[in-house]
Amino acid sequence: MPSEGDENYLTTAEVARRLQVKPATVYAYVSRGLLTSVRARGRRGSLFPAADVERLAARSVEHSGVVERIESELTLLQDDNLYYRGHSAQSLATTATLEQVATLLWTGRPPTDSGAVPQAESLFGVEREGVELARAAMEVVPAGARLTDRLRVAVAVLGAADPLRFDLSTASVTAAAGRLIGTLVAALPGRIVTRTTLGGKLWPKLSDEEPRPEVLDAALILLADHGLAVSTVAARVAASARANLYAVISAGLGALDGQYHGAAPTLAYEFLDRAKHDPMKALSDQLRSGEPIPGFGHRIYQHRDPRADVLLELLGDDPIVSTIHAIAERTPTFPNSDLAIAAVMHAYNFRPDAGDALFALARMIGWTAHALEEYAAPPLRFRTPGIYTGQTT
Repeated sequence: MPSEGDENYLTTAEVARRLQVKPATVYAYVSRGLLTSVRARGRRGSLFPAADVERLAARSVEHSGVVERIESELTLLQDDNLYYRGHSAQSLATTATLEQVATLLWTGRPPTDSGAVPQAESLFGVEREGVELARAAMEVVPAGARLTDRLRVAVAVLGAADPLRFDLSTASVTAAAGRLIGTLVAALPGRIVTRTTLGGKLWPKLSDEEPRPEVLDAALILLADHGLAVSTVAARVAASARANLYAVISAGLGALDGQYHGAAPTLAYEFLDRAKHDPMKALSDQLRSGEPIPGFGHRIYQHRDPRADVLLELLGDDPIVSTIHAIAERTPTFPNSDLAIAAVMHAYNFRPDAGDALFALARMIGWTAHALEEYAAPPLRFRTPGIYTGQTT
């Protein structure tokens, strides 16, 4: 057993200084198997082999050039199934609450640990001042702006108003994330309702139809994370630089705004709008354009999108489901989650920009989980070396 002062071993404080992280992060490395700790002879606390610490430091330097693989314990996409920390997302969408799923992603607590999971009013709780500030920020944008435009502005303003945003501890980050998501939903234009789930609070912001909170709750769960999508990578890069949660969410929202990512539900909605009047004509026109059929197929799933399966089943025998089946029978691909969200929008007369906003709010849960993983990893590990191709003197 080594003793303090042994040059072959470092204390927790010395390791933290060497790796430029907090002491708590050192123990996170131990739990993830990146470092090995041993007890010091004659004193409390742990020591760490100096050679192991140097290897981890070198690894941080090596990977600051390029990160070829990002290790994550959050989401697994395998055999046309989606899992959050080993739990089927399909099952969670119909058996767990959104609060339980957010807590699972953020802290690892399983949904069965009901006594440790907060209710909606506490996890996504809001304060009147925050809602008023977010609403004022949203009203700055032009009247015709999309809901996602309002969300981006409100996130930036709420971040500027939070003096504790630079506290990157898990407890502080998760509390801020829950408060942020709840505040954004409350501040969106539309009627405010209380004593219901987050999906129930979001419903009147998107539709005047009779509420079905379970549909939106399921959608928020199914869209919460999907591995290393482009917006999630953007969020992780920001977190690697130790950006605060609001900046991380802003980075994710920036990438989500791209036409190849967050706009997908809107494209599927517009395609379904044409298809519900004449499915075959809409399909024929789309094929003639040479463009992919919006809402069908997926780069990762081969035969089905499990998220779409859940949401379309929740719609039952709504006519829009028959429209989708009619198109699917004439194509070699399958409906994906974007089409399922578009189907929900048509079934319940959601506003046309609802899909993008729903996607953004749900994905904030996943971005928070990925940020927490990055905060526990070596900082600044995403610097990719550039190859100069310009003129030389």
